[in-house]
Amino acid sequence: MATAMQRWAALGALAVSLGLAAQAQANRGVVFVHGTGHQTDALNNYWEPAIVNTVRAGLPNSANYAVINCNFEKYMWTSEAAGCLATQLTSFINAKGITSMTVITHSNGGNVMRWIMSNPTWDSRYPNIIAKTRKVNALAPSSAGTPLADAVMNGNTFEQALGWLLGYKSDAVRMQQVSWMATYNASNLYGTSGRPALPKPFRSVVGTEVESSPFDNDSYCGGYASNVGLEATQNWLAACSDGFLNCSSQQAAGTVWFRDVNRTRDGEPLSHGQSRRNCFNLDTILRADVNL
Repeated sequence: MATAMQRWAALGALAVSLGLAAQAQANRGVVFVHGTGHQTDALNNYWEPAIVNTVRAGLPNSANYAVINCNFEKYMWTSEAAGCLATQLTSFINAKGITSMTVITHSNGGNVMRWIMSNPTWDSRYPNIIAKTRKVNALAPSSAGTPLADAVMNGNTFEQALGWLLGYKSDAVRMQQVSWMATYNASNLYGTSGRPALPKPFRSVVGTEVESSPFDNDSYCGGYASNVGLEATQNWLAACSDGFLNCSSQQAAGTVWFRDVNRTRDGEPLSHGQSRRNCFNLDTILRADVNL
């Protein structure tokens, strides 16, 4: 007759076995959620195929991916923004039979995803999306807004210089003003200090600097002109920024997964544009994580 210790050992082994089996049976996927802007072909115009194809290759089934195309010029809670995201996530989950997905967001896309996770009763589709979300890897999220949005909305001479980066006085730009995001974080969104935790991990990748020397090949990753512009906008930001967002905004919600220089090739920083491209092995870092 088995002893009590042997029975407990057998039960423990069974539990581990069942856990591994469940993990193996999970149908995993990855979704890419763009930032501010009205996208109709985000694969080519926002992310580029190189980073998407590298990341999805980390899945057991590399066909289990989706690239979101929504109108994120609108407020995060609107039908064009969160409603559109919910529609496309639900279609992806149902079409592919997804049971566990990693959602990779960039910039304002993190706010829209955070709205869904913070307001499960807002839309009947939200609870299933939350249940199927394994984690959110938020690349340079604008969780606490940006002073650049304030500059655009104030209509000063800086507005024309920022049009290429933000757009001109859209609802999304208005929403990302620092004081406005502080209000949303205090009342409508989870994950920031003093607020309830988000129901699933929200892990930020923080860009800390912009490099745009014409003599440094790394300055050309993500587009040299973009990096020159982002280095200029750093003059209106804190010492630690990616040219669009202060580090404090990027790490305001959830937890910090890593700061760029701690994981990237040769400790290279990621500007706001580079954090959505396959720069400095960011793509391989995301690929290695997508099936964990």
